[in-house]
Amino acid sequence: MYKNFSLVLVSLLILGACSQPEKPDVSTAKTINVSQQDPFIWLEDVDGEKALDWVRKKNKRSLAVLENEPQFEELYAANKKILNADDRIAYVSQMGDYLYNFWRDGEHVRGIYRRTTLESYQSDDPEWEIILDVDALAEQENENWVYKGMNCRQPVYDRCMVNLSRGGADATVVREFDLHDKAFIEEGFYLPEAKSGVSWVDKNHLLVGTDFGTDSVTDSGYPKIVKLWQRNEPLEEADTVFTGNQSDVGIWPITFYDGDSQYLMIRQSESFYSGRQFILDEQFKPKQLDIPKDADVAGLINGQLLVNIKSDLALTDRIYKQGSLVSTPLKALINDQTDYQLVMSPTKEMAIAGVNTSQDYVFVNTLDNVSSVLYQFDPSDNWSKQVIDMPELGSVSVSGTSDTNNDVFINYHNYLTPSTLYHYQADSEKLSVIKQLPEQFNADPYQVEQYFMTTADGTRVPYFVVHHKDMVYDGQNPTLLYGYGGFEVSIRPRYLSIVGTDWLANGGVYVVANIRGGGEYGPAWHQAALKEKRMVAYNDFIGVAEDLIDKNITSPEHLGIYGGSNGGLLVGAVTMLRPDLFNAVVSAVPLLDMRRFNQLLAGASWMGEYGNPDIPEQWAYIKTYSPYHNLKADKDYPEIFFTTSTRDDRVHPGHARKMAALMEAYGHDFYYYENIEGGHGGASNNDQTAYLRALIYSYLLMKLK
Repeated sequence: MYKNFSLVLVSLLILGACSQPEKPDVSTAKTINVSQQDPFIWLEDVDGEKALDWVRKKNKRSLAVLENEPQFEELYAANKKILNADDRIAYVSQMGDYLYNFWRDGEHVRGIYRRTTLESYQSDDPEWEIILDVDALAEQENENWVYKGMNCRQPVYDRCMVNLSRGGADATVVREFDLHDKAFIEEGFYLPEAKSGVSWVDKNHLLVGTDFGTDSVTDSGYPKIVKLWQRNEPLEEADTVFTGNQSDVGIWPITFYDGDSQYLMIRQSESFYSGRQFILDEQFKPKQLDIPKDADVAGLINGQLLVNIKSDLALTDRIYKQGSLVSTPLKALINDQTDYQLVMSPTKEMAIAGVNTSQDYVFVNTLDNVSSVLYQFDPSDNWSKQVIDMPELGSVSVSGTSDTNNDVFINYHNYLTPSTLYHYQADSEKLSVIKQLPEQFNADPYQVEQYFMTTADGTRVPYFVVHHKDMVYDGQNPTLLYGYGGFEVSIRPRYLSIVGTDWLANGGVYVVANIRGGGEYGPAWHQAALKEKRMVAYNDFIGVAEDLIDKNITSPEHLGIYGGSNGGLLVGAVTMLRPDLFNAVVSAVPLLDMRRFNQLLAGASWMGEYGNPDIPEQWAYIKTYSPYHNLKADKDYPEIFFTTSTRDDRVHPGHARKMAALMEAYGHDFYYYENIEGGHGGASNNDQTAYLRALIYSYLLMKLK
């Protein structure tokens, strides 16, 4: 055993040993005060050779185990087959006379952007016209391009600004593209790599927020300034139309269209959940609109601005309750008048999950106890509504709408039912199946149940359990519990595909916890776990885990947990709080050092969610759950599997790196995989995604079966 723990730490820092160190005597090991003097801060140097050498060694050690698990190759091959299959649904957007789709498969690893007509799309074998081949572009330019979307000029759809990322990062290069000629425009609009926001004014003018140089980005790394940029004008000479504050999350230009009318707007996001809305006049002067700061603008139709309110809206003679969808005439709002009308107010068990508009209708996607119900509203008939008849107990999403017609595409799936894409003609209320995903695993042996766990404060927290119909309640079932619990993100039922192949088919039980912090029951469900109330989300998750054990579905020996990003923080925090409950933990692209999260990449933008650790009163509650600051040398922990990406420029890979290094210093076993590219998703193409999932499920099967 090691007598001097400080010598162990020094040797780790210098050598970055490939194999697990001999465990020190944890009874004499000293706690490292990472708040006062962080010995692993050098791992925040994303591309530093010393840090990357550490990454390669940790990758090598972990992959030597996981790639040699008996099921790894089979899982990897099965995942690639699913992700690259030709019979997947090609989801589309409408622009003019065409439907557009971005597609990746085994032949097009980076992907192709393509188009077809509605008539052709309705056939079994649509004829696609390739608009942009990202694989060919990457080879031609010798760049690791990852397609990140395009913004095209309405309503003519002749020019687009294409976003291309190097290796999957959020920051993109933005280049002008001719949609008719299917080619980039030489000497066209071009923005170098940055986290930019772009909106069309006309063919020769853009509203641009980007990194213009000194003092032009916020503490969160997003644009602070929006300029009006004219074609052939040097970017630095463009006129500034709006300047935000250094503490803002970001400033974003937005263009709304309503029939033949165009409205240029700017969103000043003061925090992740609050901000101000401005409209630009004919001289591009901004005028603030009287909209609640914590509300979201959800759309514009027939002159009515749709607003989703996140707190009660008190008017002279009435109050619209939190979570409602309201409307007000935009022109009246511009003239400092408000005439808010109620479109929809959710019930206690309901939340508004999405709002879409077509030429004449508004579609409101709601969650009723975490299952979708879709409504169609007619603004010309005093907001009359009707339910669109969709299958029950699943998840619905609306896509591909256009403000030039009433053709809508609606997708439905649940945990065991593959996606079905419907074409809905809102004028005639005709709903027809247009595409259907083939079964990707045999779902017949399985069933889905929804349970409710009651917390100490009396709140009923729902969770779904997907299991074999013949499951024995003996506490021996390998069980994977997934959660997120933050940012008002609702975790809705979705077809399990890879989970079905990799986990259910190998005897696993899959559980999704709809804990507070998410949006499953609207803004109040989210706000219940904000900032100083964060422990509510973690206790909810622990409560679901204990409920699974109490029901004899599983036991700590067979229970694993999985979360990514904020979910990576979730599983990290609950592992520090209750390491006795779990035998496997997958912490993917996680936040873990909550003392420095606001100083790393986009971290400052999340202080509205977690608080500001630089304020002593707020650090006092943040430190109670920060995984990096609650790891102990003298406790036993499950062997956590950390996954991250070098090219993740949203959540810094230093979080996972430093947590793993601290675990190693304390002699705790762990697994680690960092993709050298891949962005915040951890993978930049289908093959990388298949590989990562094979690693994760190999680890889970190894630990829990």
